Amino acid sequence: MGHLNESAVTAVAQARHTEERILAIRHWSPTVLSFRTTRYAGFRFSAGHYARLGLAGQGATVWRPYSLVSPAWADYLEFVAVLIPGGAFSERLVQLRVGDTLLVEKPAYGFMTVDRLAPGRDLWLIASGTGIGPFVSILHEPEVWRRFERLIVVHSVRYATELAYRAELLALPQQPWLADVPARLQYLPIVTREPGVTELAQRIPQLLADGRLEQAAVPLDVTHSRLMVCGNPELAAELRQMLRQRGFATNRRGVPGQMAFEQYW
Repeated sequence: MGHLNESAVTAVAQARHTEERILAIRHWSPTVLSFRTTRYAGFRFSAGHYARLGLAGQGATVWRPYSLVSPAWADYLEFVAVLIPGGAFSERLVQLRVGDTLLVEKPAYGFMTVDRLAPGRDLWLIASGTGIGPFVSILHEPEVWRRFERLIVVHSVRYATELAYRAELLALPQQPWLADVPARLQYLPIVTREPGVTELAQRIPQLLADGRLEQAAVPLDVTHSRLMVCGNPELAAELRQMLRQRGFATNRRGVPGQMAFEQYW
């Protein structure tokens, strides 16, 4: 029996991925769900990273990258996903039930981590849709609350039901492990297709261009502001251009920058 256990451990160590079990599934809206899985003891990641997930079915296993929502210190993994009609991965994902399994590649990936940012005072976390996922993980890092004075979460969605993790984010400042931390959290939800639901209702680039985004929070400036952006490619491209025009830069050759973007889209 001891020889079999040793062989099993060796096989897991040599494999590029592990098989994890679904622990919980939550449907936020008809098209947005999150799911929690077991976590291989050897899996390591930093808040802001993503993992590649695999779902087997008829034919080859389908792999997709998903940002990690769970805290880096948690004993589980959590992901949030948008279901795409006809999507090869989505069609399999929607059929999963608690107790089913999926594959998780051992390495974690990504460059959208706080350590890639230069020191600053205000941290802006700007997301559209399921791009909020990695920011939930980042905000569970006590060091982030000690490093910045203001934490500003901007989450843009089409419908209010898609404001995943809203209650959890709003409850964070009351957590015991943040009792002695002076940083303040400001949460700015943006719902674009349900008039009157939120005070801000336009696309983020438009709100930045006309000054309303800063009016709702604090002014942006290269000296004090640091930004992380995760969302659809159009949002990332527009914000990157707009912020560059204002003097913001990404990490270059090991030199910390003032902004960071998710790269796997």
